[in-house]
Amino acid sequence: MSMAVVGMIAGIALGFAGYFGGFGAFLLVAALGAIGFVVGRFLEGDLDLGDLFRSRDDRRR
Repeated sequence: MSMAVVGMIAGIALGFAGYFGGFGAFLLVAALGAIGFVVGRFLEGDLDLGDLFRSRDDRRR
């Protein structure tokens, strides 16, 4: 599935959440979508958790 289709599905889900559930539901769906995105990237091997928690000053050379 292309990233455009995934983005469209996410936009539709956020739109429904905002329309039917209000702004709180919109934020909840957006936050859970972001968490799901990060977990998916981690499980695919495209993301290292150390990259998220390492400070900018602690770069590997």
